[in-house]
Amino acid sequence: MDTAVILEVALNGTTTRERNPHVPRTPAEVAEQAVDVLDAGAAIVHHHNDEPMFTVDGVHAVEPYRAAWDPVLAAHPDALLYPTMAAGARDIPVTRRWAHVEELGRRGHMTLVDPGSVNVGLLDDGTCPDAAAPEPYQNSFADTEYMFARTAELGAAPSISIFEPGFLRTTLTLHRHGRVPPGAIVKLYFADRLQFGLPPTPAALEAYLELLEPSGLPWSVAVLGGDVVASGLAELAVRRGGHLRVGLEDFDDGRGTAPSNRELLEGALRVLDRVGATPASPAAARDIIGIRPRG
Repeated sequence: MDTAVILEVALNGTTTRERNPHVPRTPAEVAEQAVDVLDAGAAIVHHHNDEPMFTVDGVHAVEPYRAAWDPVLAAHPDALLYPTMAAGARDIPVTRRWAHVEELGRRGHMTLVDPGSVNVGLLDDGTCPDAAAPEPYQNSFADTEYMFARTAELGAAPSISIFEPGFLRTTLTLHRHGRVPPGAIVKLYFADRLQFGLPPTPAALEAYLELLEPSGLPWSVAVLGGDVVASGLAELAVRRGGHLRVGLEDFDDGRGTAPSNRELLEGALRVLDRVGATPASPAAARDIIGIRPRG
């Protein structure tokens, strides 16, 4: 198998230092770990600032992202970087919730499009952590159309989050009608302990691919609140032509293990080595996805 696979590392998410002391939280820590994983074979880096995910006003700041990303781009000019988006904000227009994503897209970075609404907090033991949103994370069809349209106007490329099958059907319908801009990559998010979407099983992946493959859109897999490598989903996805996301935002093996982002990336690299694939450089990833080189 002679294939270049795009590896993404989601550096932190809402993971706390109490849960994993290796998680980067400050811009300087994010920059250091981003450079490290890009040196080791990653092509895409995603992270959160320290604003709460579930905010009252829906605003995230641009400057902490720039502070983290400037040194990353000095070391890896072609690196693909994208932020998160506030969840849990009620009655806040998408123009406000997505404003930092738009500004970063204007500066040549990827955007983030979450094309739907979802409940994400319930665990398999029937509990819902206090940090989880008490109501759905909401993006209407109009919000989704706005995010795709502004991404296209900016000449940016969207990272599209698929939490539920309906998210993918929405994306594919808009894609068929020419309303998903070039450079899109679909992120298939599976869940293990978290009770949303589909579990990380072969049948679940095939269900998504039955929908997805006629579009020709590139895609990757991640397991939120689980382990994409240990589940076997990573190897299966690579063999089926997909790409991989790992990182401390997603990882939870249920045993309290506290790996580093570099260690999780190395696990993905071992999967690639086992199947005879290679990690795509940032420049190669841009070519695979169809993203223009940085100017």
